[in-house]
Amino acid sequence: MIVVSDTSPLNYLVLVRHEHVLPALFDRVVAPPAVIREMLHTGAPAMVQAWALAPPKWLEVIAPAVIDPKLALGLGELEAIGLAQELQADALLLDQRTAGAVARRLGLTVTGTLEVLELAAERGLVDLPLVLAELRQSTFRCSEQVYQEILRRDARRRAQE
Repeated sequence: MIVVSDTSPLNYLVLVRHEHVLPALFDRVVAPPAVIREMLHTGAPAMVQAWALAPPKWLEVIAPAVIDPKLALGLGELEAIGLAQELQADALLLDQRTAGAVARRLGLTVTGTLEVLELAAERGLVDLPLVLAELRQSTFRCSEQVYQEILRRDARRRAQE
């Protein structure tokens, strides 16, 4: 399974120290150069900058051959969408709603940070309540209702094990 990541999912997975779940969940993890540049921005957390300076070997950084500037999105999102199309990726890791809607309209399967963490919990790779508590301490924004629904699903899943 090939996934292409935008900045946000990588950023938040690094912040909660669970980026290692990506190669455990997916065969190939790819990001475009604009994503790495965004992670190196002076406003990014030091931990994220350090990670982006020396990304792990499992992350392939590939420039898309074509992007569509008419989509009116940020460069990281444009490159991620273009690369996902080019590689016929199984999923695009993306948190931003507008970009997600555009990607879905283009026929891409979009999943975000929360879905990655939930899948990792299903596979026994993370303790979801702990990771979500860490995520909530970051700048990640999500409604309380969404957090609670994820925690309810996780509790039901664990009760059935």
